Amino acid sequence: MTDTSRSHPAVEARGLHRRYGPSGPSGFEAVRGLDLTVARGELFALLGTNGAGKTSTLEVLEGLAAPTAGEVRVLGLDPARDRAALRPRIGIMLQEGGFPGELTLAETGRCWAGLTSDARTVDEALDLVGLLPKRTVRVKQLSGGERRRLDLAMALLGRPEVLFLDEPSTGLDPEARASVWRLIRDLRAAGTTVLLTTHYLEEAEELADRLAIMHGGRVVAGGTVDEVLADHPARISFELPERTGPHAALDLPALPGADPRIDGRRITLRTSDLQGTLTELLGWAARHRVALGRLDARSASLEEAFLAIAASDAATLPQIGRAA
Repeated sequence: MTDTSRSHPAVEARGLHRRYGPSGPSGFEAVRGLDLTVARGELFALLGTNGAGKTSTLEVLEGLAAPTAGEVRVLGLDPARDRAALRPRIGIMLQEGGFPGELTLAETGRCWAGLTSDARTVDEALDLVGLLPKRTVRVKQLSGGERRRLDLAMALLGRPEVLFLDEPSTGLDPEARASVWRLIRDLRAAGTTVLLTTHYLEEAEELADRLAIMHGGRVVAGGTVDEVLADHPARISFELPERTGPHAALDLPALPGADPRIDGRRITLRTSDLQGTLTELLGWAARHRVALGRLDARSASLEEAFLAIAASDAATLPQIGRAA
């Protein structure tokens, strides 16, 4: 039989709702009409404020929970109805694996491999995440970061076409995190589709081809990192020297696209034209022989965009029709 799923996106959700409890005020709607498309071979990051609904979304996509409303497809299949056909083709790394503490890593891998089609060898999976030297160690003896790497190894046993990673680098030290990032990049380069949630915004910036930010159960920003940051201004800050006097900021020239904020001699400029504003500012300082103290110029960061969304009322933010 022809595999028609090849013509579909790797992951797709339309009008996804997930509700806990009964209808009305006694229940809670965690996901409110979410649209999402992840292309094959793409690394997509799903970000969100606490309680935004990203884990609830991931559980539906993974087939661990049914949607209250809406349509979900993974590799062209319904994750709940077609679970038997889909499960061998995906890998899932939950926030906590919960593997029995008395088993060794090798024993854990053999148990998991027995439930997995076309599994890698256990040693290969452990080696991918740097745990092969500890194959005879009991799970309960692992550090928190090592347990996260074991969770990832088990998610990779079945050579998944789509890999779901829920907070993959939580508890990892910087060296281990960099190693996991390299592994994730290698998997994507080999054609694996990766959908991850993370609280580490640097992780999303480093890894993701595209991302979506959830707030209040909805996607309120999405696209590439540059597209998400396009609506957020760059920032230039500096201090005028004391000899210029407390009102020297009034002598600043009109700077293109800049919105100045003055606090005594400390000036912060928010601008949509970082290069033009900075060029004009430095030219003015040179002509007037003014030394700009603690000068700092930077483009908008994902952290700034995320915090601006987190500080907003979810109801006032526009919903992105499709994070695609």
